Amino acid sequence: MVLPDDKKEEEISIASMSPIEELSGRLKFENVDDKLLHSVLENDKQTIDEGKIIQDALNNNISSFSPDLMIEALVKDFQQAKKIYGESIIRLLSGCNANYVEKNIKLPEFQRELKKKMNDKLHELRDRRLLTKENSISEKGIELASLILYVEEINALLPTGIFGEKLHKKRNIHGDPADINNYKKGSLYRNIAVRSSIKVAARRKHENILLEDLRMYQRQQKGAVYIIYAVDASGSMKGKKIATAKKAGVALAYKATEEQDNVGLLVFGKEIVNEVQPTTNFLELLNAITTIRSSSETNFAAMIERAIQLFPAFPATKHLLILSDALPTFGENPIQETLTACEKALSAGITVSVIGIDLDKQGKQLAENIVQITNGKLYAVKNLEELDQIVLQDYYSL
Repeated sequence: MVLPDDKKEEEISIASMSPIEELSGRLKFENVDDKLLHSVLENDKQTIDEGKIIQDALNNNISSFSPDLMIEALVKDFQQAKKIYGESIIRLLSGCNANYVEKNIKLPEFQRELKKKMNDKLHELRDRRLLTKENSISEKGIELASLILYVEEINALLPTGIFGEKLHKKRNIHGDPADINNYKKGSLYRNIAVRSSIKVAARRKHENILLEDLRMYQRQQKGAVYIIYAVDASGSMKGKKIATAKKAGVALAYKATEEQDNVGLLVFGKEIVNEVQPTTNFLELLNAITTIRSSSETNFAAMIERAIQLFPAFPATKHLLILSDALPTFGENPIQETLTACEKALSAGITVSVIGIDLDKQGKQLAENIVQITNGKLYAVKNLEELDQIVLQDYYSL
């Protein structure tokens, strides 16, 4: 969109300016309708709870629901069942907190009541097409979970002012706002410095902002950045760790794609579970992040080798960010294979940072070796709530 020629002396009021971004325009889901979208934005409790059931199921590696099997597991060993399903799924499906369920689960009458509540809730989810007829998670269900993950994470981060601006070392066609100049013919609306324009109009006592009041950002050139977020999806990451890793991934994808930087995703266990080649398509990344599930062993070497292939061959800032809570466990000599892969990454111009969650002494030593070889950074995480800020901190350091 190009602003009108200033010779026309057209007045532009604040109210007539189009918003740079609207949530409903940005997230063009195929299956989530406007009604469901508005329910999330209006903080409708039922819709949000339904989305969280699906979120938590994915985080706990559950793809379908069976009340009979779930109740059987709760009766047999409640604590073990709580680890498998997660406390929030038990609460959301049953309508009771986990402690209450544990106290009463041995009672046949309570079991019948619990089964009825679960079946009623699953029936609602099927009616809203969030589950299939077989009680498996549908595409619409995954998109609802994606939408809620996005809204929750962005709402949590925006008030903190954590999103900032950055310039990269290498030069390319992109730009960041720097100096502010007068409006010139052909300027794009996205470069309007709204606050500065309002101040100019106010000083001149104009009721509306005139073209002569408009101030525009002069954009500095910044370099092309390609970053791959590699998430360890081994069994030990199941539950809260995976959930927090997803939120951090959303924060990274949101900010980097806003800056027109390319973000990729590698979900790895014994092998590559899922991948997204570096892209500026936020929705593609959001859907892939939402569906991350835990698997088995951890193969660092294969993940790094695959990352090398996904990065572009031409000169650019290329950065791999690994999130893990354990040592590599797969391969004949997994540690040495990992370090050899790191040397290949360095030769390809790739830096590697590691976010370690509660690493033991041996794991921390390996992480230190990885970042030393590849000129990256090591972040030791004790508090999962800080993970999204650490991920963005690493991005801003590029």
